[in-house]
Amino acid sequence: MNRYFERLWRLLARDERDTGTGLDPELAGVAEEVSRTLPVVWLLGKTGAGKSSLIRSLTGLTAAQVGNGFEPCTRTAFMFDFPEALPLMRFLDTRGLGEVGYDPGDDLHACEQRSHVLLAVARLDDPVQGDVAAAISAVCKRRPATPIIVVHNGADLVPDEQARFRVRQQTQQLFEKAAGKPLPYVETMLAPEDTAEEHNGVDELVTLLDDVTPEVALLLAREERRGAERSAFATHRAQVLWYASAAGASDVAPVVGAVTVPGLQAAMLRALGKHYCVTWTRARMTEFTLALGAGAAFRYGASYAVRQLTKLIPVYGQTAGAAAAGAISFAATYALGRAASMYLFRTQHGEAIDTDELRALYTDALRRARRERN
Repeated sequence: MNRYFERLWRLLARDERDTGTGLDPELAGVAEEVSRTLPVVWLLGKTGAGKSSLIRSLTGLTAAQVGNGFEPCTRTAFMFDFPEALPLMRFLDTRGLGEVGYDPGDDLHACEQRSHVLLAVARLDDPVQGDVAAAISAVCKRRPATPIIVVHNGADLVPDEQARFRVRQQTQQLFEKAAGKPLPYVETMLAPEDTAEEHNGVDELVTLLDDVTPEVALLLAREERRGAERSAFATHRAQVLWYASAAGASDVAPVVGAVTVPGLQAAMLRALGKHYCVTWTRARMTEFTLALGAGAAFRYGASYAVRQLTKLIPVYGQTAGAAAAGAISFAATYALGRAASMYLFRTQHGEAIDTDELRALYTDALRRARRERN
């Protein structure tokens, strides 16, 4: 077995000391680091623009789950963590613009400091969007590099295509003038539950998010659910992504990642084993490593050692070297979790392990995750 995977097996096999997150006590602090660095999607729009319905469309949650999940972060702004158990992103929602007696200045200033991308949500049956345009202008004056995506919501409320085009163009031009730059946009449905998923605009929005908040896009992407194995993984993907994010966040510091990354990967494999009701044994770990391919295992183990040494280089190691280490650890942990999920599913059901399929799945997951982080 590759030396790195040998170490991973030792961590996986030792007595589990559960701290609630499935992490050993020395790794529990990583959860706080992940929470601190969660990407934040800020939804800005008038009252009734459909911000909550947009969150439901993106996350697949019910109205009750979304409505009960918001926590106040300022007097009139609210945060929503998703997923609830092991959050990987936050939605930030401000009070509807245009309400009588509401001055959004303080909220705008507070929210722009903590968000990574702004979704300007405007209903297509409401062409009066001056307040939203003014807010966009204020944000861009203070932070001109803020990524902004315009969401023209309620395409189902304006069935006439020409009428929808005219109002969309009007609002789009207004927002772009306020921002002082072209803005990407998407049309979405206000009532997506009445529409086929592939036609409600949500997938297009996730694609746009991919350019600015890749971890969010990876989490929200609708994976193809053909076959029982893909469906099974879909229920555990958020947890795999949480461990990947934790590995990436912890591997930016010199030396620290050498301890935390293998520990997090072992905790992830242990958690997946429980989900699939399969106990990891040394024989299974060896079979999984060999199925994954000695070449892939060796390359990751060797590059891991090099990354730890690179982070010790003055200046470069603390910037580019640390960022690269974090990105690779994120991608490798996600790919490991994806491949392990297939291996465990096949083992659970007594099915043969197709090494070519497993390696292709690992390589594809690694490629996707590295693209999302780079």
